[in-house]
Amino acid sequence: MRLSRDDWARAGLELLAEEGLAGLAVEPLARRLGTTKGSFYWHFKDRDDLIQAALERWEADDTTAVIASAAAVEDPRKRLDALADRALGDALRLGFDAAILAAAGDPRVQPVLVRVTRTRMEFIVQMYRDLGLSKRDAERHARLTYSLFLGMSQLRIAEGARRPSPAEVRRSVGHAVHMLLSSAGLD
Repeated sequence: MRLSRDDWARAGLELLAEEGLAGLAVEPLARRLGTTKGSFYWHFKDRDDLIQAALERWEADDTTAVIASAAAVEDPRKRLDALADRALGDALRLGFDAAILAAAGDPRVQPVLVRVTRTRMEFIVQMYRDLGLSKRDAERHARLTYSLFLGMSQLRIAEGARRPSPAEVRRSVGHAVHMLLSSAGLD
């Protein structure tokens, strides 16, 4: 099987989630993919190029595609549910965010993380605005909603074998979002 640049980027993102930024290295990744380092150098000039491609893959899959899917839902309340389902639907995705946050101080990671966070927050704020909240209240609710997602991501990593299933995480987030909506009189 011939590997593409995207195959390498996706595998690199998975390795990043499992081992952190320091663990994202060419040789272990080549072994994981059952190929040689030569294949890597066919697609990438160096490890930094791979890191950038993995981060771009994370942004495309876990932000752009998730938002596009949720945005297709017309009803704002159902859109919020769709966002929670899509964002929390894949157990690996939760590991991506935690691993990328752990590497936030790295100059290769930081600008992508800032851009992704801004994009996600703008979308969540707009959902709360569509539900009728003022800009200020929508921003507060969005911050709490996004903090909850990031906290759940971190907890899933920290809890190891005792970690809740993705369905349990979705239920917890759904409950918290319901409480946020109730506090704003939107339940």
